[in-house]
Amino acid sequence: MNEQMRLKRRISAVGFAMWELHLYLDSHPYCADAAKNLAEYRDQYKKLTAEYEEKYGPVNETSRNTSRWAWVSGPWPWEAEAND
Repeated sequence: MNEQMRLKRRISAVGFAMWELHLYLDSHPYCADAAKNLAEYRDQYKKLTAEYEEKYGPVNETSRNTSRWAWVSGPWPWEAEAND
């Protein structure tokens, strides 16, 4: 696995952790530890995303296209181009 893929996986893992903490905080809104962890993951996510975009460009190809229908223009998961 190359450095670009490692960085992208790290971004994905941190994003997943943020999402899980967000869901946890929906049912435990006064948990200070979870709120603190979420803030730390947000900072880490911003840094990792900035590093990735500086080296390789946008994390998501659709992030360059601001059209409401941009998701339609990319390859679908079952198309060969999506699996490169």
